[in-house]
Formats: sequence, C-alpha cells, structure tokens
Amino acid sequence: MIVGPTGIGKTRAAFEVALRLGHEVLVADSRQAYQRLHIATNHPPDEYRARVRYRGIEFADPVSEVATVFDFLRQTEPPPAVVEGGSMLWVDALTEGFNLAGVPPNPERRAELRDAPAEELAAIVRRLDPRAEVDFRNPVRLVRAIEILEATGPPLGTTRKRQPPARAFVRFGLEAPMELVERRLRVRCQTQVERGLLAETQAALDAGVPRNHPVLTGIGYAQALDCLEGRITESELPQRMLIANRRYAKRQLAWFKRHPNTTWLPAEPDPVPAILRALETAV
Repeated sequence: MIVGPTGIGKTRAAFEVALRLGHEVLVADSRQAYQRLHIATNHPPDEYRARVRYRGIEFADPVSEVATVFDFLRQTEPPPAVVEGGSMLWVDALTEGFNLAGVPPNPERRAELRDAPAEELAAIVRRLDPRAEVDFRNPVRLVRAIEILEATGPPLGTTRKRQPPARAFVRFGLEAPMELVERRLRVRCQTQVERGLLAETQAALDAGVPRNHPVLTGIGYAQALDCLEGRITESELPQRMLIANRRYAKRQLAWFKRHPNTTWLPAEPDPVPAILRALETAV
C-alpha cells in the first residue's frame, strides 16, 4: 500500500511498482470511483491503464449513484497486490477491518433523500439514534447513517466495529517538504484547467449529475462550479484550487502519519527502488 498527500506522486509510484511486479493496482480514492469526471479526480492516465489493470475506479455513475466505502470494499477481491491510497476512510476500511455492518446501499432510499438538506437528514439520524456520532454537516455521511440505522437499528456505533483485516499489508508513505508539494500542486491545478476542467464539469451537469453530488463538491469541481456560476473568474480558478488542495494535503499527511506501521520515504528523487527493495526483504 502506498499512501500520502495529494500531489505527492502516489499514482506514478503505484504504477511503477505494479508494472515491475506484474500485479494490479487497486485505487482507494472516493472520487476516482466515478465515471465521467476524470480531470480533477486525477484518474490514472490512459498510458498507465494500457499496461496495468486498475480496480476501484469508474465503478459508479454519478448521475444516479453515490459510491460508498461498502461499494469500494467489494472491489478489493481478489486480494490486490498494490494499493494506491488517498481517501483516508477508505484506506482505514481496507487495512483496519471496518465491516460497516454489511449493509449494502439502498438506491431507492438514496433517491428519496438525495435532495434533502443536511438539517433534515440530521434530524432523521437523531430520531433514529439520538446518540449517533456522525459528521452532521456531511449529507453523504448522513444518508449512509440513515441506510445503516434503518436496516439494523440503533445504536449506530455498534455497526462500525472493526474486525482483523483479511490480509496483511506492507505500508509505505510518500512525503516531501510542503514547498515541493505545493509546487507540484500548482502545476497540476493549472494543467487541469488547461485540459478542460470547466467543460468537463458543465458536461457532467448537462448529463444529469446533481449539482450537490459528492464528486462535484470535491476539490477542483467545487471551484469550477464557482467559476461557471460567476462567483470567480477563470483566471482565479487555478489559485482557488491550489488553496483547497494545499489544505487537504496537510490533513491527509496528518491522518496518515498517525499510523505506526508505515515506512516513510522521500517522494524525490524516486521512491520506487526503495519500495521494491523493502518488498524483497518483507517477502
């Protein structure tokens, strides 16, 4: 497993390691799970996908679906050889044994709740479980809490217990000075705009992806919507994206650093040789 903050180079490292070992890549990223939207979600490039098989990407259509941790875990069999991890909860679910009560998504119920404001969703959760601990500002987490509670009953906390992970992981983290990360992110944000981020965002809206869908509230698309709706100019767009990415990278790094069994490697000049050497020793 290769983890680290956005912009650190996980995609390339995972590809190179998988290519050398002849294995697949499983992407633990809640936004790469979606079809249609590839630019700001940083999907692996076509040249990578032509040489290595990828799983965990493009398994959900944002027009009608919201990808959950439960959906992602169903993508993990057979056991993957290389995991590229960016979404903190999804990485923990895979490596630390969250079982999420085994409750599958309920498409009909989700459709009923899709346009409900967060305050209304929060009221439903509190009615079902007054002691529920959930991010009451996040509609996606609230809808999932409602799904679980309506299927299993309260308390919500007992449905999120951990089990020993089904497989062992050798875990690597990529790190670099924040100045280097920011420099990489600045280039990436500008490139994403030049690749047609605004057009991709508008095409998603035209296809029926809801304005408040989680993928469109993520970094890149949220700022693109601000631009399309006249709140910022196109010239301001890359900088707004950079600010959001920089904050997210700091949160990711703090989260991943708390895991004690991670071998941290410098992202430059190239972490792949060190990863391969460490894997030889582990095996």
